[in-house]
Amino acid sequence: MPRDFTIFLWLLKLGALVNLYFLRQTLVPPGSMADPHLLVPAQIFFAVSGFRCLFPNQFKGNVVFHDTPFSSIFLTRLLATFAEVGFVYLLAQVLRLVNVGRLAWVDGLSWLLVLQVAISQCFVWGAILTGRLALYFWEELGWAILVAANAVASAGLWSTREALGDAGIFLPINLLFGVVYLSWQVPNLRLQVADARRAGETLRPATHLSWKRLGEGLWRSIHERNRTTDATAWGGFVGLTWMAGYFAALLPMWVIQIVAVFSR
Repeated sequence: MPRDFTIFLWLLKLGALVNLYFLRQTLVPPGSMADPHLLVPAQIFFAVSGFRCLFPNQFKGNVVFHDTPFSSIFLTRLLATFAEVGFVYLLAQVLRLVNVGRLAWVDGLSWLLVLQVAISQCFVWGAILTGRLALYFWEELGWAILVAANAVASAGLWSTREALGDAGIFLPINLLFGVVYLSWQVPNLRLQVADARRAGETLRPATHLSWKRLGEGLWRSIHERNRTTDATAWGGFVGLTWMAGYFAALLPMWVIQIVAVFSR
């Protein structure tokens, strides 16, 4: 593992071209003919992911690659909130569409995904505004829960995959992603725990809040930018795989596949 991420962070910009291409595919037929409940979240996701490829940052420590207002932690987190809720809503909508047997528990799990991502957004915003690193652990744990729920629902629908036509591909994709992501989350959660402990924190999500503290956190998220390419500051191997898979490769390809299949 290199100690400096300069080359990787420059290469990450190629992901902006990937997202721009996928976004264009959603603006013309047949992609533009997809259900708006799928199309709009996909378009938001591509736009935000492309932006994050150009101006990557790391919320912990307000780490940025480019010292520019476009790298603002507040701006990125605001855009990411819409992108992440939209992405999970997209996954939930796919579950409801492939649930041809109208299993109530599958529909219930699909809405649990949306609820859980909203809870995770509260934790990550709390971490940014209060500076408590332990809250990142709870955010990531929430993502693990919703990915596991998506995989469980897909396993429950497995017997119907042949009747789903092209859409049946999303059941093995959901299961494979669940295995890969949850395996990746093990070292990621350990990293969150280690960072919190180094900061002298426990994993208790509750913390003393004040308007002054929140205001200071908001000011830092808007104005403070610490430019570095040090691998440790960017989360090491965990951070590298997260940025590559989330912004530039795995998730964008998954989203465009959803649009392509359901626009046929």
